[in-house]
Formats: sequence, C-alpha cells, structure tokens
Amino acid sequence: MNVEQARFNMIEQQIRPWEVLDQEVLDLLFQVRREEFVPPPYKALAFADMEIPLGHGEVMLAPKLEARMLQELGVKPGDKVLEVGTGSGYMTALLAQRARHVYSVEIHPELKAFGERNLHAYGIRNVTVELGDASRGWPAHAPYDAILLTGSVPVLPEAFQQSLAVGGRLLAVVGEEPIMQVRLVTCVAEGVYRTDELFETCIAPLRNAWRPSRFVF
Repeated sequence: MNVEQARFNMIEQQIRPWEVLDQEVLDLLFQVRREEFVPPPYKALAFADMEIPLGHGEVMLAPKLEARMLQELGVKPGDKVLEVGTGSGYMTALLAQRARHVYSVEIHPELKAFGERNLHAYGIRNVTVELGDASRGWPAHAPYDAILLTGSVPVLPEAFQQSLAVGGRLLAVVGEEPIMQVRLVTCVAEGVYRTDELFETCIAPLRNAWRPSRFVF
C-alpha cells in the first residue's frame, strides 16, 4: 500500500466532500499519521471509510466524522480541552496539536494504556490521560474551553455545559438510534448557552451514558 497516496485519497475523497473545508484541519490530517494509532490487526484499514474496532465494544470513529468534529469544535492554541473517551489516542493527538492542553478520560484501563502508549510514541506531551467514567461530566479541571464527547449520549448532561468557560464550546452526538444529532453548545456568557444542531450521524453510546427513565404502561 502506498501510505501517502492512501492518506491523500482519504482526505480528498472521504473528508473534503463531507464539508470539511478548514485548511488547518486538512493540513493536520496530513501531519498526524492515523496509521500509527490503529491496532496492528487493522493497519491496512487505517484510511478506510469505516469504524475500526478497538476492543471492549469501542471503535475508532470513521475518518470523515473525526475530521468534521475537529472542524466544528474549533479548537484554538490557548484552549484547555476535555475529551471524553481516549480510545486509540488519535483524536486526542489531533486535539493536542491545536490546543494548549488536553485532558482525556478513558473508562477502560486497557484502552487508556493503549492510547497513552500511542501518544507517547508520537511525542505528544500536552495531554493528560485519566482513568474514569466521564459519561456524566468531568469537572476536575474545569472550566474548559472545549469539550468533545467521542461516544453518543441519549440526553446531554448539564454538567458538561456547566464546565465550559465563557466562549467555550461543547460538541456531542445526542439521541438514540437510528438518528442522532451532532450538537454544538456554546457558552456565550456566564450561565447562558447557545445550542446549534449541526448534522445527523449515528455512533455507539458512551459506556454508562445517562438515560432518562421511561414510563411503562
């Protein structure tokens, strides 16, 4: 496989047509080598338009969704970022290239170790990977300038938006199968939030994501 040609094809044939037009994001996708974050059995699929299994029921998201999320979150150089779900560490690495510091929380010890190894091998130092369940919030290092949830939630817990700094953004996939909405919440002033529904997608839920109680008749 010609790796650089495959990377070029991924960006030009999958990602750019999915309305990812921010040149800084596209440049980052050329710079951060996705194949170095993929589990060894799936290296040949590093640039495929698909989710890649990580074990424990978790996956790497499809490249075009990763790129679109990165674009919509709009991370800036001085930002302190919270990522919920470290996984392979690839999205963490993309965030870290743009942010001041990334706090990434992973619920599975084995995946935390895998993601940390990948980030360390790649020479990324402005990331703190923590073990825990952040499905309902992670206020330990708040306020954050940007928050990204890498799994879906049926309902978005208020704890996340309450952890935003003024001007901060929260990107999450909200809803249940078959249709979910990618939602961007912006803290426009202390205690005041604007919500934008961006596009539809469908991804696996965060482990232990809060679900509203249902009436049973």
